[in-house]
Amino acid sequence: MYLTRTLEKFISGAAASFPVILLTGARQVGKTTLLRALGAETRTYVTLDDPLVLQLARQDPALFMQRFTAPVLIDEIQYAPGLLPFIKMAVDENRTPGRFWLTGSQQFQLMNNVSESLAGRVGIVHMLGLSRMEAGGSGREQGPFLPGPDLFTAMAGGPAALSLHELYAVIWRGSFPSLVVAKEMDRDMFLGSYVQTYLQRDVRDLAQVGDEMAFLRFLRVSAARTGQLLNMAELARDADVAPNTAKRWLSILQASGLVYLLEPWFTNVTKRMVKTPKLYFLDTGLASYLTQWSSPETLEAGAMAGAMLETWVVGELLKSWWHNGLGAPFYFYRDKEQREVDLLIVRDGTVYPVEIKKSASPDKTAIRHFASLDKLGMPVGPGAVISLVSQALPLTETVWTIPAGGI
Repeated sequence: MYLTRTLEKFISGAAASFPVILLTGARQVGKTTLLRALGAETRTYVTLDDPLVLQLARQDPALFMQRFTAPVLIDEIQYAPGLLPFIKMAVDENRTPGRFWLTGSQQFQLMNNVSESLAGRVGIVHMLGLSRMEAGGSGREQGPFLPGPDLFTAMAGGPAALSLHELYAVIWRGSFPSLVVAKEMDRDMFLGSYVQTYLQRDVRDLAQVGDEMAFLRFLRVSAARTGQLLNMAELARDADVAPNTAKRWLSILQASGLVYLLEPWFTNVTKRMVKTPKLYFLDTGLASYLTQWSSPETLEAGAMAGAMLETWVVGELLKSWWHNGLGAPFYFYRDKEQREVDLLIVRDGTVYPVEIKKSASPDKTAIRHFASLDKLGMPVGPGAVISLVSQALPLTETVWTIPAGGI
């Protein structure tokens, strides 16, 4: 069953403007399914996961281009970067929009090659797993999350919020389309196979990691730190690897679309701010699997319940921006006095603060650090407290509480 994705509208518009579209994202988030749904009838499909096709692409890219003529969808383009100069030549001969659609599940090599070969010719789009609205069949209606009267009105009239158990069931299962659509799919079996494929294909082939078990240990240690400030020394120590190795491997997780680093807001005006980013896993189901929570109930009652809720909320808000083709202007605030705001959305020179709380009845103490934002020297817009409340309600004149299951 195909679920409408928010990105459909943006990709259709980009395909009418650029001769090449590149859709990036982690494995199994639905990149190929989306592009095939948009262009299945008019476009040749070829995947470089096929060893014979990959061999042709690598050994004789000119012949590959003759055999698979545009319009074409080439899946997993990162395995044959040698195709990119030939795509460039084809585009320079014929700049008709939408001729080449590409997908890639690795960015650390791919993006450099694309920037060098297809600058000015390619529209690049990033994709995550299914958002809550996409999973509910309302993908076309999703806009970028931004606190304000329009959002508050929509939330107040929205559907009933998820119960605590329902919300953590969603968090525990994650957002990979195969798990969301097929309720009967064994979650542990799917994610176990996913991790094994990731280690054997992406990590070994593209990142030249010799010790897969050491990398798996690093992956699990990273998952255990989701929602926390990144401490590279501690991460390296607990994973039993050298600090330089930990830094390189973390860049691999970023480039694979598995983790996101939320940068702190920092200017010369606020020199007392923390400069360390926060680490978030982009799929909470995968993070829960790696940290071995056996059920939604044990996850909700466990030590990681708050961090996993925050991770899930940040992921949902990222989807609302990225799936509309927009960069997410997200930061967090934390100063040396430990005053922290979970998320700052900076839009048109205005700061919109967001707190994330595992509470069904947050009060004004939840936003006590919003006042610290005045020192930034920027206008502070409406704010939100995303929590376990059952419905959206005003907390102050400018701040609303919003149910986490309703975003």
